Amino acid sequence: MRDTRESRLLLVLLIAIAFALITVDIRGGEESPVDGARQAAATVFGPVENGVSAAVDPIGNAIKAVRESGDRHTRISQLERENAALKAKLGSDDRNRSRVRQLDKMLKTAGAGQYGIKGAQVIGIGAAQGFSWTVTIDAGANDGLKRDMTVLNGDGLVGRVTTVGPSTSTVLLATDPDFTVGTRMENSDELGFATGQGDRPLSVQMLNGKAKVKKGDRMVTFGSQADKPFVPGVPIGTVVKVDPSDGGLTRTVHLEPYVGFTQLDVVGVVVEAPRTDPRDKVLPEPVKPKPTPTVTVTVTPNANGEYPAEGEGEDAAGGQNPPTGASRDPNAGNAQDDQE
Repeated sequence: MRDTRESRLLLVLLIAIAFALITVDIRGGEESPVDGARQAAATVFGPVENGVSAAVDPIGNAIKAVRESGDRHTRISQLERENAALKAKLGSDDRNRSRVRQLDKMLKTAGAGQYGIKGAQVIGIGAAQGFSWTVTIDAGANDGLKRDMTVLNGDGLVGRVTTVGPSTSTVLLATDPDFTVGTRMENSDELGFATGQGDRPLSVQMLNGKAKVKKGDRMVTFGSQADKPFVPGVPIGTVVKVDPSDGGLTRTVHLEPYVGFTQLDVVGVVVEAPRTDPRDKVLPEPVKPKPTPTVTVTVTPNANGEYPAEGEGEDAAGGQNPPTGASRDPNAGNAQDDQE
């Protein structure tokens, strides 16, 4: 094309149209009127771009290698960036390994209780609803989640679903003051209601004011009608304090939850309740106390090959016992002198 007045005018017009489209696209955001055209272009030209990239990558890499071979400073900077990326990847791998362990533990818990769960990840703390003890998870209605479903992890009860969006949900944690769940004590089957108290242990009102409760007793969820919002048998926590009985109809105990609510990452939403109440099957095996070591005393003969008589020799503390008839009281001699 020759450099004429018409060609320059056409160039200016094309540039103006391009700037106008860019402005409309930026202001439109995700609802940009050109977004459809962009997606269509990506669909059509994406495979072509991938093919061209695969074809010219070796050439581009070779040219890049030649260009950078004489530039030591650039090469060092590149290596530093690669090392930083490798460290970030290693950190990510550590986190992934931690998530795998959490997921494995959660699956074992779900298997013990025969719970059908949907795995999710905590992606936010707090919620627009104003709850002080809530988290947001990356699963919602598209994943089969509904309001008032039980949420757990590998340690026990996390909370219940309160709000469900298409791809995210809000979970009210068991530590929230507005949270209440029915409890059942292991073995004795004493019932109660646990209420959240923030960062303090859960407060449990036992329905039997004369219930025999002691420190170390464990509790699970009692369950709800139609299994909503709580399925039965989910571990809640261990009794750490029992308030004195005042003769009332109820009795208050304090429960330390199994779940670490400040370290939540992988959780499971119970989308299918168990056919039968698992009772205490989901509780972990109690830790057995270590046996008391046995003290063995060995008596050795003296230089003459004789064993010391009873009461002589070394005492339990390793010191020398006084001869038979001698007093252990250091003031005994002084008292005898006074009598003389």
